[in-house]
Formats: sequence, structure tokens, C-alpha cells
Amino acid sequence: MDPTLDQWERAEKARSAYDAAQIYDPDALASPRNVARYFTPPSDTVHPLEYAFHLLGDVRGKTILEYGCGDGSNTVLLAHRGAHVISLDLSPELIGVARARLRVHGIDSGTSFVVGSAHHVPLPDDSVDVVFGIAILHHLDLALSAGEVKRILKKGGIAIFQEPVRNSWLLRAVRHLIPYRSPDVSPYERPLTDRELRRFAADYASYLSKPFTLPTSALFSFLPVIKHYAAGKSLQWDAALLRTFPRLGHYSSVKVLKLTK
Repeated sequence: MDPTLDQWERAEKARSAYDAAQIYDPDALASPRNVARYFTPPSDTVHPLEYAFHLLGDVRGKTILEYGCGDGSNTVLLAHRGAHVISLDLSPELIGVARARLRVHGIDSGTSFVVGSAHHVPLPDDSVDVVFGIAILHHLDLALSAGEVKRILKKGGIAIFQEPVRNSWLLRAVRHLIPYRSPDVSPYERPLTDRELRRFAADYASYLSKPFTLPTSALFSFLPVIKHYAAGKSLQWDAALLRTFPRLGHYSSVKVLKLTK
């Protein structure tokens, strides 16, 4: 039986509360060099998060809804882009962590936090220029969230997402055989498929999807002989394979999306 929305969101709140209670490093991005990576990353970067920030372009003076801010790691980066950032999350505990992270980084203006549901965003219609979400859609009811994202975006506004994907029916079937146990994973989150993402993006003026990370990266991490050699290089190898053989994108495990309303 499918879960109700209340059951779904209660499970997500429990997962988020667990995440917020873990030890975290609020200074993880304090290095100016690390933060600077996300100011103007190149279009050919092999890192999906950098590419998501590349797609933002110049957002100075615009309003960004950070759709699922979590512990504030990306809030710190968005705050440096010159936009007004509204950071939304279902979890008051994670928003508490995000506020603390911004204080550590000396950010005291330009960002506001909202505790609320991504399924029912407490913002007016046509009120934001950009919706920016990193690993959020796979936690949500896609039909409800698709309507909300489109509702709050201004005409010509953009939505940028980075999401885990799993198109292989065999891998999905194997994953379903593994019982849910970990408290940092909710019972309803799941990797998405290209078909689900295209359905989410239906009726937008344009839709861009770029694949990152092939199964070879995971394989290298389990092979002691080449693990050390592959460290820091597997993403470059994946990018080269994806450029040479675009159809391998079907097997990628991460997609970055840009939707224009």
C-alpha cells in the first residue's frame, strides 16, 4: 500500500533529525579555495555539484529558493553568489545546523530560512527566479513537487537539480531485496529514472540533462590494486567515456538538470 503524504514526511523528518544529531564539520568549506570553486566553475567540469553551480550563471539581485537546504553546506556557497537565498527544509533540526554553519562562515545577511514542506512551499506564485535543489527530488512525491516548483517559478525562471539515478531494472530489483535498516536513509527515498525526470520536467520551455559518474567509479573504489591510482581520476575517466559514448549516460548514477519555465 502506498504511504500517505503524512507518513512520507514523518519518515523524512525522522531521517533529518538523525542527520542533524550527527557530528558535522561546520568549517568544512571555510577554505577560500574550496568556496571559490563554486563562484564560476567551468562548463566542462567533471564534478556534478560544480556543474550545477555553473548552470546558475549570474544571479546577483535575483531570488533563489534552495529547495531542501539540509545542513546548509550549499547555502554557504549560494550566499556568495549575490542573490537573495530562501532556504527551505522540512527539518527544524537541520535548519538549526544550517544557521550555525552560516554563522561560522560569517554570513549574516542575504539568506532567510523557512521550515516547511517541499510538497506545499509557503511562497506565492511566480515569486522566485531560481529553484536550486541538490539530492532532494528523490525524497519527494514527484507529482506534487513538480507542481510546486513550477507554481513558484517566475516566467523564464530556471530550476536546477542534481539527483541520483538508476535506470537499470536489474540494479533496482537487487536493491529492493535489501531490507531498509539505516537510520540516515528514509524508507521512501529512491534513485530516480530518466523517465521520471522527464515527466517531472514536462511542459517546461526547455530541459537539459547531463550525466555524471559511471559504475566504473564504484568498481575502482573496491579494487585495492588500482584504488589509490584511481583516486581523483575516476571522474575524469567517466567524463571521457561519456563524451565518447553518449549512450553510456543511461548507466550514469548522477544527473544534473536545468529546467526553464
